Amino acid sequence: QVQLVESGGGLVQPGGSLRLSCAAAGVTFSYYAMSWVRQAPGKVLEWVADISPGGATTSYADSVKGRFTISREDAKNTLFLQMNSLKSEDTAVYYCAPNSDYSQRGQGTQVTVSS
Repeated sequence: QVQLVESGGGLVQPGGSLRLSCAAAGVTFSYYAMSWVRQAPGKVLEWVADISPGGATTSYADSVKGRFTISREDAKNTLFLQMNSLKSEDTAVYYCAPNSDYSQRGQGTQVTVSS
């Protein structure tokens, strides 16, 4: 069972940037393809981005493509999400999870985009 702890969220103005981190423990992190997912108030969980083991392959939801970048540092068991040009519709709780099982996601970190 992987343990995941997200951090880096906060309140930011539209057009601003945030960098989320996800610290992993309990497993060999480098073996896992990982995802960022998010959940806005009253909405279902939404996939944001994936990264393959080793980081060679990434994919993004159309809503964030060109603005968000997923990356990983396996030596530190850490996953990142760089978020630029943030919009109000990006407001959500953001979670990291193994891409095969979103139920193993962490507690999440709140991102609020508002002026």
